[in-house]
Order: sequence, then structure tokens, then C-alpha cells
Amino acid sequence: MGMAAVARAFGEIKAALAVLSAEVDGAGAVPFSVADPLAGLADGCLEILAGSREVEAGIAGLKARAAVTYSDTAHVVAGPDVPVRAQEMAVAAEIGCVLALGPRAASSFLVTSHAVTATLPRTLEALQAGAISWSHAVVMADETACLDGAGAAALEAHFLDPDAPDRARGCPVGGLPAHRFKAKARTWRERHQAGSIEKRHAKGVAERRVEFRPDQDGMAWLSAYLPADQALAGWNRLTAAARGMQGPDEPRSMPQLRADTFTDAILTSGTTNDGDTGGDVSSSGSFTEGEGAAGDRAEPRIRAQVLVTVPVFSLMGLTDEPAVLDGYGPIPPSMARALVAGGAGSFYRVLVDPRDGAPLEIGRTSYRVTKAMRAWLRLRDGKCPFPGCSNNSLDNDADHILAWANGGPTGISNLGQPCPKHHKLRHTTAWKPTPATKNEPPGWTSPTGRHYQSEHQDWEPAQWPPGWPSGFLPEARNKPENGAFWKMPSSSTLPCDAPMCGARPG
Repeated sequence: MGMAAVARAFGEIKAALAVLSAEVDGAGAVPFSVADPLAGLADGCLEILAGSREVEAGIAGLKARAAVTYSDTAHVVAGPDVPVRAQEMAVAAEIGCVLALGPRAASSFLVTSHAVTATLPRTLEALQAGAISWSHAVVMADETACLDGAGAAALEAHFLDPDAPDRARGCPVGGLPAHRFKAKARTWRERHQAGSIEKRHAKGVAERRVEFRPDQDGMAWLSAYLPADQALAGWNRLTAAARGMQGPDEPRSMPQLRADTFTDAILTSGTTNDGDTGGDVSSSGSFTEGEGAAGDRAEPRIRAQVLVTVPVFSLMGLTDEPAVLDGYGPIPPSMARALVAGGAGSFYRVLVDPRDGAPLEIGRTSYRVTKAMRAWLRLRDGKCPFPGCSNNSLDNDADHILAWANGGPTGISNLGQPCPKHHKLRHTTAWKPTPATKNEPPGWTSPTGRHYQSEHQDWEPAQWPPGWPSGFLPEARNKPENGAFWKMPSSSTLPCDAPMCGARPG
């Protein structure tokens, strides 16, 4: 046992790696498929990739536990006479040398390891089981760092406990790229973190700034830390302007066009292209807001597109529940009210299910997808539904899952909103979307027949103002296109233009 057992275990791992390497080279004792060796090898390599991912996660969990155990024992061995800070530096330095990490990376690894092993039991369990990667564990540690014990446990349960009463729906955490999991975890934290989002936002606004960072090859980065609505509106405006300049005689790519438009805007008087690209601001909990812009400080300008989902009671100032800015996540209700008040042109009725906050079905008998339906798609999906894609819904296409020519209806359950790249992938390769529902985007099936789930919006029931009855439910006879009636426990009803419902003519 002891050192001999460790050496023997790693020897077996190295031997297993040699076997797998031979299989990848097609030199295994038995081919993956006798009938079709090439297709069999391709499928076998995918199995090796999947297995490697699980093993890497288990190894990451082992490294975290070994690092923490080493740290704890090293502190004891050093004795009480060694200053705590000096001992921490010594431990991080030793771990950094063993893992070939720099001082900052070693310290960060040790901090995350402590968090995962000491305060995030579900995360450690999922990591050791190969259900999530180390990158996912880092996200969990980062997003729970500002939460108390109960808050951290609740965030873990939401994403990792399949039996949690309010668990995350759709694609499992391990099936999401870590950057997409970070976006979902940040959304949950902003909704549930103790303390006012308004106060945290005010602190962030006070720290707004522009930064310059040199890079290689005569290039540099110029970035701005801004309120989310301004930053997203600026990005959407750059995208709209760049998309408008595309054409058969335009050799520049979208990233190049965005960069050139940005440069023109800050170094000259700005673009001379005037027009209205439209824009939607939604107020949900009940409704979707029509035309909207993030302010008009200079003319001429392209109108920025913004979609913000606002719980109706928050819009009325009766609760402090955060709103959701499409393409970003939760924002303070004051920011949402300013967007609605400053850019509202009209409302579309969008009825949501009060039990989980998801928008209900809408359909149409003609081929054309209306502006209201596109807004509904954005509410349902939030982004391109292809696994791992973060493309903002404003730059996506409305696509029939079952083609109109083949009998597919123009309804939310038969529509997806892939980005241009994945729309092209769908129609030029064997990648195909799977059926959607009224509140779930389509999944995808690969050319090899593997199915991948899409990320779902993490809807939550709206918060009710203190003292208000919480038994309002939509009657089954209601349809979104006919307006909404909300039923009280006493069976009395309020029409959709009642003050508490917050509707406006569509």
C-alpha cells in the first residue's frame, strides 16, 4: 500500500492510455466494426472522447482533494511558529511547482479546491462521477463565493439535484459548456442573492470605466465596463450596422465590420447611416413591449434593439424582483422601468404561466412569422438553441423545424431561431433539430445519431407583493390572441387591462 499502491495505480492508468491510443490509431486487437471499419473507427473515437471527458473530471476531483489534504497536513507539519500567510504562500508554491502552474494560477486552484471540497458537496460528487468538468466546478465556486451557506446549497441543488423542487430544466449542467453554465448560474444568483440588486448595481455604475490593454502584432484591446443595457444596446447597434453593410461586394467579415463601425463611431462623428432596425422591449409576467431604444444622444443613429422581460409587479414598483435583459441576464427593476418608460411604443399581450413563468403557446396559419411571434421566440429561447452557442437572439433566424412545404405550421412549437451559422449547418449537413414545445427550444441530432439537448430558459414564478393574494390563475379558456383574464380564488375575474395586470392595447 502507500507509495507502492499509488505507483501501481498510475502504472495501470498509463497502460490503459496506451490501449486507448492504439484504438485511436486503428491498431486495436478487434476493429470497432468489421462491416464498415472507417465508420466504426469514427464512432469509436467519439466514445473515447466521451470517456476521456469523464475520466478527466474524476482526475480533477482527485487533484482538488489531494491539494487540500496536502495543504491541511502541511500546515500541521509546519507547526504554529510559521506565520499563516507565509505557510499559505509556501503551500501554493509547492503545488504550483508540482503542477507547473504560476503563483496566481496555483493560488486560484487551491482556493477553488478548498471551496469544492469543503462547501460544495454536490459539486464534488458530480465532478468525481464525471458528470461535470473542472471548469464547471470553477464556475460553481465563483458564483457561490458571495453567498452564505444556505444560498450556496440552494444554487447547487438547483443545478445538480435532480429531485430539487425548483431544479433547473433542460440540458444538464454537464452538457453545457462552462461559459453557458456561468450565464445560467449568474442569472440564478442575481435573482436569489441576499441584498438589493439596486445597491449592487449602483456600486457597479460608480465603477464604470474604459480600459486599454496592449496586445501582440501591433494590436490592442479597448474595452468598456458599462451598465448592461447600454453595453448590450451598443453591441446590438454595432451588429445591426454591420449586418446592413454586408453584401456581395463587401469582403469584410461581421467581426471586422463591427470593429470598423466602432472605430468610426469613436474617432469620427459616427455613422451616417440613418434608419430604424426596430427593437422590442418586453414586459412579461404578462406582456411584451414593442419599439424600444436605449436613448438618443446623437443623430443620425441606428436605433438600438433591446428586449427586456419585466415581471408585471416589478414594473409597477410593487416588488423589487429583477427583470431579464435578453442576451445578458437579470438587471435592476429601475433599469427595466427606465427602458420601458423611455422607449415604449406599444405592448403585445404575452400571457405567461404563473406557476413557472414560461410564456404560453401562440400559433398562426400562414407561413410568415410575425414580429410578435419573433418576440415570443426570443422569450422562449433567449439565444440560438444549438448546444453551446451564445449568439444573441436579435441576430438569429426564424426557422420552421418541420418545413412549411411538408405540412409544418407556423407556431411556436414548430419554430426555432438558429443563428446564421447553425441555420446553414442545419440545411447543408445531416445535423437536424428535434421537435420543440411551447416553452422548450428544439434539441439537435448529429450526423452520427447522437442527440444533444438544448439549453432552456430558467423561468421562475413571479414574486407577489406583500399582502396580495397569490392564487391568480389564467382560466383554461383563455388564449393569448384573445387577451388574458386572471381568476382570483373567489372566482371573480379581472380583464387584462385591469391595473394589477398592467396591460395596454396591442
